[in-house]
Amino acid sequence: MKLDLIKEKIIAGLKDSYVQEADGDLFFLFGADNRFPFATVVTSDNEFDHISLLSREGVFRLNAGIGKDSFKALFGHLPSRPGIGGFVDSGPDFAALDTLMPHPMYGNMYWISVLNPTNATFEQFWPYLEEAYSLAVQKDRNISKAGTGE
Repeated sequence: MKLDLIKEKIIAGLKDSYVQEADGDLFFLFGADNRFPFATVVTSDNEFDHISLLSREGVFRLNAGIGKDSFKALFGHLPSRPGIGGFVDSGPDFAALDTLMPHPMYGNMYWISVLNPTNATFEQFWPYLEEAYSLAVQKDRNISKAGTGE
């Protein structure tokens, strides 16, 4: 599945979400708190994140932050927290294409990822994008209520 189509589907399918782009990466956000995305697309390696081998031509990683219960239902356990510059110890080949797996760095915070999903895998991933979005909406509502003293 092409990156542009993924971007279009997320923006069109998740009401009032928006995207910020930086250095070729995409950060999908909702609400006023634009510091913490509910989903991202990473398109290149950097000094801290190179285990997915995004330096390969056309390879990108789609990521989403889901709830603890969904994460545990998918993977059965929470990976250990990586040290600085490390990766979660959860077993998958983080460079494998079209495979749903814990995020290599943020899996212990319930983030999931897939490299270059096919249409079928993107459809499998979609409910998790909806969940990540719902969590962002709820967080935004909580921030709004706190700001108004409700």
